[in-house]
Amino acid sequence: MENENHQYRPQKGENLNSNWKSLYKLGGWVALLFVLYSLITMASLIAIGGQPKSALEGFAILQENRLTGILRLDILTVFIMPFYYLLFLGLYIALTKSNPTTAIISLVFGFAGVTVFLATPSVFSWLALSDRYAASSGEAERTLLLAAGEAILASDMWHGTGALMGGILMQIATTLISITMLKSAAFAKSTAYVGIVTHGLDLLHILVGLLIPAGGVILMMISGPLYLIWFPLLARDFFRLGKTASNEA
Repeated sequence: MENENHQYRPQKGENLNSNWKSLYKLGGWVALLFVLYSLITMASLIAIGGQPKSALEGFAILQENRLTGILRLDILTVFIMPFYYLLFLGLYIALTKSNPTTAIISLVFGFAGVTVFLATPSVFSWLALSDRYAASSGEAERTLLLAAGEAILASDMWHGTGALMGGILMQIATTLISITMLKSAAFAKSTAYVGIVTHGLDLLHILVGLLIPAGGVILMMISGPLYLIWFPLLARDFFRLGKTASNEA
């Protein structure tokens, strides 16, 4: 702990660019936004439940209570995920002078992962099919719409190939970033170590889940709560980076 303060003193060749102070501060607020999102998501899972198990259940939820339905279908994730672009950009700027190669690889992987993830079907696809299902009168049409709903369920943000690859790319990026933090004066060692454990376990949860679903769930249950530690640490470091850059200016 005695070295924590030292972590925020730029080393030779690693002076913080004061022109990026606004981005550092924005990165801090984005990290706190992810903390709020995580808490809301956990509370929502407990209060109203998770994703529907079938297309029929999804349509029924949306018809019974549209707000509850879109929350259970992760509408918050759709709007929160783009903020990862800002987070990865801030991390790249902060780490690029200590390890430019790893920083650019992490940025590319992170941006690619977010983009692929957002390109997968989401709650908006459910809304369109649900409205058509509610307005349909024939059994044949309802059967076709249910089949379309099952296809969306199998290829959505949490089950499809796009989601899988997006998650893997993002976890590789954040794991590399956390490792790079160990060699950088920009972030505290605690942030780096918690990041390595959090994102390393989350990456394992995806890979192990392909072969042993139960094992993947266990790893996810361990890594999930760790985000509530990592994001505040990240926010703290970003705010200190912003303050340091302002002082230099």
